[in-house]
Amino acid sequence: MEYMQIARFKINSNIQYGLVEANRIKAIKGDIFSSHKLSSKSYPLNKIKLLCPCQPTKIVATGLNYKDHARELSLPIPQEPILFLKALSSLIGEKDSVIYPKSVTQLDYEAELGIVIKKRTKDISPKKAKEHILGYTCLNDITARDLQIKDGQWTRAKCFDTFCPVGPFIVDKIDPDDLRVRLFLNGEEKQSSSTKNLIFPIYELVSFISKVMTLLPGDVIASGTPGGVGPMAPGDEVRVCIEKVGELTNYVIAQS
Repeated sequence: MEYMQIARFKINSNIQYGLVEANRIKAIKGDIFSSHKLSSKSYPLNKIKLLCPCQPTKIVATGLNYKDHARELSLPIPQEPILFLKALSSLIGEKDSVIYPKSVTQLDYEAELGIVIKKRTKDISPKKAKEHILGYTCLNDITARDLQIKDGQWTRAKCFDTFCPVGPFIVDKIDPDDLRVRLFLNGEEKQSSSTKNLIFPIYELVSFISKVMTLLPGDVIASGTPGGVGPMAPGDEVRVCIEKVGELTNYVIAQS
C-alpha cells in the first residue's frame, strides 16, 4: 500500500503544506484536511525547514495507556483512559531543541504514537474513528518528572515550552494496532514496545475523547508511552522511531 507523507514546512519565510516524494517535497494547493492538489512547486528536503506537521487547536494526551508501562510503575490498569492536555506553546518540530528548564531536576522522554484528526469529531463510535483520522506521527511527551510528583497533577510538568516535539510527517493509511514504538537516547535503545500493548486501542481512544470534547481538524492525540521512560540531560539526542510512521529527532539544551 502506498502511504502519503504529509509535511508542513517553511521556505523563504513562507509556511505551507506538502507531500513527500523521495527526497523532495511537493507543495500543495488547497486544504490538506479536505480538497487539495499538488502544485508545480517542488523543493529538496535539505533545502527546507520542517515544522510541526499540523496546527492543532489542542493536544490531548493519554496517561498510563500501555500494559508494560503500568507494570513498571506497579500501578493498576485504568478502567477508562486518563486524559490531560498539553499547551500549544509546547509544540516543536523535527531537529528542534528541547529546552531543559532551570527549575527542573529530572526531564524524561516519552515516545508516543500521535494521532492527527482529519475533520470535526464528536460523539463517534470506535467503528467510525478511522474515517476521522488524517494520519499518524511521532510524538515525544517530554515531562518534568520531579514537578509531576511534586504537584500531584500534570499541567506544569507537561506544558513547558518545547515539551511536545511532533513530526516529522503525518502518514496516512496505516493500521495503528500493531506498530513498533521505540526511543533511542544518544543511539541507545531505551523504549521498545508495540501499539498492540495499548490498554485502550487507537480507535477506542478517539471515540472516548470525542465523547468528552469536540475534536477539530489538525488536533493531536498522544496515545500514551510504553515502558522504559527515563531521564535526559543537556547535550543529549533523543529519537522517537515508529514503524511505518518515521523518526523524530530532537536535541536537549540547557535553558540559557
